[in-house]
Amino acid sequence: MVEQIQNLPLEDVIGDRFGRYSKYIIQDRALPDVRDGLKPVQRRILFAMHQDGNIFDRNFRKSAKTVGNVIGNYHPHGDTSVYDAMVRMSQDWKLRHVLIEMHGNNGSIDNDPPAAMRYTEAKLSKLASVLLEDIQHNTVDFVQNFDDTAMEPMVLPAKYPNLLVNGSTGISAGYATDIPTHNLGEVIDAALAVIDKPSISVDELMTLMPGPDFPTGGIIQGRAGIKQAYETGKGKAVVRGKVEFEELRGGRTEIVITEIPYEVNKSTLVKRIDELRADKKVEGINEVRDETDRDGLRIAVELKKDANAEGILNFLYKNTDLQITYNFNMVAISERRPKLLGIKEILTSYINHQQEVVTRRSKHELAQAKKRMHIVEGLIKALSIMEEVISTIRESKNKQNAKENLVDQFDFTMEQAEAIVTLQLYRLTNTDIVALEQEHQELNNKLKSLNEILGNPKKLMQVIKKELKAVRKDFATERLSKIEDNVAEIKISKDIIVPSEEVVVSLTREGYIKRTSLRSFGASGLNEIGLKEGDFLIEHLSTNLQHVVLVFTTLGNYIYVPVVNLPDHKWKDLGMHISQLVPLKEQERVVQMLAVSDFNLDTSILTATKNGMIKKTRLSEFSTKRYSKPVMCMKLKSDDEVVQSLVVTGEEEVLVVTRKGMALRYSLSEVAETGIKAAGVKSINLKDDDTVVATELLFADHTIVLATHRGSVKRMKLDSVERGKRANRGVVVLKEIKSNPHRIIGAAVADDQKRYVIISETGELEAGSVKSIRLTERYTNGSFIVDTAEFGMPETLLIIE
Repeated sequence: MVEQIQNLPLEDVIGDRFGRYSKYIIQDRALPDVRDGLKPVQRRILFAMHQDGNIFDRNFRKSAKTVGNVIGNYHPHGDTSVYDAMVRMSQDWKLRHVLIEMHGNNGSIDNDPPAAMRYTEAKLSKLASVLLEDIQHNTVDFVQNFDDTAMEPMVLPAKYPNLLVNGSTGISAGYATDIPTHNLGEVIDAALAVIDKPSISVDELMTLMPGPDFPTGGIIQGRAGIKQAYETGKGKAVVRGKVEFEELRGGRTEIVITEIPYEVNKSTLVKRIDELRADKKVEGINEVRDETDRDGLRIAVELKKDANAEGILNFLYKNTDLQITYNFNMVAISERRPKLLGIKEILTSYINHQQEVVTRRSKHELAQAKKRMHIVEGLIKALSIMEEVISTIRESKNKQNAKENLVDQFDFTMEQAEAIVTLQLYRLTNTDIVALEQEHQELNNKLKSLNEILGNPKKLMQVIKKELKAVRKDFATERLSKIEDNVAEIKISKDIIVPSEEVVVSLTREGYIKRTSLRSFGASGLNEIGLKEGDFLIEHLSTNLQHVVLVFTTLGNYIYVPVVNLPDHKWKDLGMHISQLVPLKEQERVVQMLAVSDFNLDTSILTATKNGMIKKTRLSEFSTKRYSKPVMCMKLKSDDEVVQSLVVTGEEEVLVVTRKGMALRYSLSEVAETGIKAAGVKSINLKDDDTVVATELLFADHTIVLATHRGSVKRMKLDSVERGKRANRGVVVLKEIKSNPHRIIGAAVADDQKRYVIISETGELEAGSVKSIRLTERYTNGSFIVDTAEFGMPETLLIIE
């Protein structure tokens, strides 16, 4: 015993054992044979039922009996796996033509489990008998079963290309297969075409067999994908359900689904549509009902009045299994190896199999006919000398002696002698002599025909074609699936996904953003907004759930935020920090927020920086589909930052105000449009140590409001600053003081109805109406409104409603 123990590396042992296991499940479990389209378990089930006489023109038998026969004789695996395979071959929503007829509950398209095998009854379908026809004529190879007590076929004769007709799906080690079902009549037409023209192209074959034909019907889109799959074995096509619109009373519409894609679970599809309705992922669905009955599949999606039926249907195509992508992966066992096969290779392999089947059958029948001919010739000869034959038999001692005497005296062979001595007396009538002569002639004709089949390949092919045509005549049905050339583009309008609801979106200096209903905003009032201590509101916009807000940051980025993605908060709530939507850098702060209803509007975004750069970019360039992180909108130098972002047409006038009291007014037509990642151009020629504090658009009947760090405000008419050119230095708008000069902390262009708010570095507020600020000339420093010793250093100027 010790000498039999081997010391081997674990990886070698595992590799060897798994390799053997993989070979087994690839060749003998999970993948179908290209010749009969069956996996071993399916073949064994059909053969066991055939051997048991459980065929289409007999009575049904308990499924448990078949499962027991299969397990006991051919397939030593679990009864569940055998019964599951048996049930699948009876499901007309899985196979294009069922191979087993079953009485009782055999599951459903909702993936309900079948009844236990003790409750159901089954028998072979008529088409399954075509797969097994002539198996007794030595048409295929047989091998010993697992315990050498019976013989089982390695493949079935298969008088039609079952692999394509019923398709296959399976997963083995390193291989998987997905072969769709096809129309039997079309498959046979394609096989006949390959026989007639072996060099036929895939394009020519597709005129006969344009694509799959699923048992559940549906619409298949994308001939190019089908062609690729037919050429290479791999490809994909889109499969969508068949849908129609029905008008209901009260101006409402109902989407009625009558066919669903292949292998889609109907109950799961209905549940998914109802979840989308309940979660308000799609607007306009009132109710979803499964109205399937004995008359056929029917799912009713009842819509609300004036709902966009086409838009909702497109949403369902995109977000449910009402439309799926079917991936062809046509792998089958060919010559005992798994191969990825195109349509022509599959048909050629099938035809080669039929040539072998018909040849072997013809040889078998030829041998049987010759044997019978020999007997018939002996009987005819015996009847012609019957008196002598009878006399010889009478004089014999026993049967064996009689046979020997017949052989010796009349030159019969032992086989003929056996037939003569077992001849019944009624066969001596004239009628039987005529029948023997007629049989002799028929056997002559049969021998001639069989020899011609075996000696002439064309005759052999004619036999195959004749038998294929007979199957087509008996079993071909109309196509169920419709095929369309191109994959339809799915366009979903926002009003389908998101309701049209007016809301208020607010943004604070610290970066807190929230969406608020008009009701909550109106009940609280602007000043009752929820804020952290020291924070303040920098923007609030009235917008719609279907719109987008763009939040610009100091580092030249923007954040794309669909309004519907913002959580709904009360106006008095704090809201969420912008960094919860997208990651921000440590030094990155929000600057501005703009609302966009349509990115195709003929407008641009103006972006201005602290160091006097400016750029203008088309609004359409800001549209994006990926918004999980900030997107660059302006290339900045390391010491620069964005101070303003505005929506412009491009022809407005702009006012640039600097910290040291310079102001430049010029037309935006001087700023050329650039791409979203460009750096822009110079806006104003800054003095040393000066920075831009505001870049504002000019509007008629507005005035310029300035606030300084010493607590003063001033207001000027627009005409106070004459028009200049971009990149000039501008004009002075403060009175120059040598000791402790004023420095501008904020500037705005506002109308008289607005209010101003000055915020100190300690968070103190000072507010008043714009109209209350005295109008002055350029060379003044305005009026002091706060005492910096008590109020703190003014830091920000805001203009509010």
